[in-house]
Amino acid sequence: MLDANRLRVLVEIAHAGSIAAAAERLSFTPPALSQQLTKLEREVGCVLVERGRTGATLTEAGLVLLAHGERVLGELRDAETAVRAVAGVAPDRLSLGAFASAGKVLLPATLAAFGHEHPHVRLSLSDIEPPGGYGLVTAGELDLLVTHRYPGVPLPRAGGLHRERVLVDPLLVVAPTGHPVGDRDLGLADLADEEWICGAPGIHNRISLDTAAAAAGVRLTVAYETRDYEVALALIEAGVGVALVPSSILGAARPGRWVSRPLRDARLAREIYAVHRRRPTGPVHAMVQILREVAATAPGAAPDPR
Repeated sequence: MLDANRLRVLVEIAHAGSIAAAAERLSFTPPALSQQLTKLEREVGCVLVERGRTGATLTEAGLVLLAHGERVLGELRDAETAVRAVAGVAPDRLSLGAFASAGKVLLPATLAAFGHEHPHVRLSLSDIEPPGGYGLVTAGELDLLVTHRYPGVPLPRAGGLHRERVLVDPLLVVAPTGHPVGDRDLGLADLADEEWICGAPGIHNRISLDTAAAAAGVRLTVAYETRDYEVALALIEAGVGVALVPSSILGAARPGRWVSRPLRDARLAREIYAVHRRRPTGPVHAMVQILREVAATAPGAAPDPR
């Protein structure tokens, strides 16, 4: 039978990205951690991790064992929580992971309200960009993940986890004040000659824009690459380019020299989700409920229509 502590070594290497970083997180020396990994590889009879100068990469066998290892660690953490509950010990910690713009639009009010109602629970927050974070929830390292999906981007597998959509966040075309988009509905074909501001290829909002353009049969020029919506708005205010920006971001931004409107031919929206284990603790239930309430009143966004 595999040793759970050695499984944890593999999981930490995968999550940290290198043996040195995993060793620091586990309070090991890198040589000691490497020895534990070697013993695990000997037990399973194959190489699990390719060591390189830039970090550690899991082999195909390593990825298979990682998926099992995350579930095992999550179950062990659930078992510990259940035993503590029987003993009358209430959960006193909640770890949360969220993408950057959720941290600005949704989390301040959510965390403040939760802290007021549950002052005994110690909170921690990690910055995690989609599609990351699912493995951390599976392993029990994160109690709750706030993540998103843009049009044209598939949702990651969420085996063994509960995923709940909490917000539908329309994407609006934003242009400098005085642009025709402020006066009438325009489609992507009308904006084909514009210089666009968007993330680099592979970034989710870029995938969404490229997918919508392909569906409309037009080619768009992304002249300015940034995944930061505050940078995009600053460029637009300066009269440089147009962009698709989530409505909640616009609602939370200070008034600026820009105009916004939904696209005529593509009603696009990103979806925001809360992800947690199927047997969450009371604090997780409470946090998700508050997140729903805050999402329902998020400036400029539409609550989940379910």
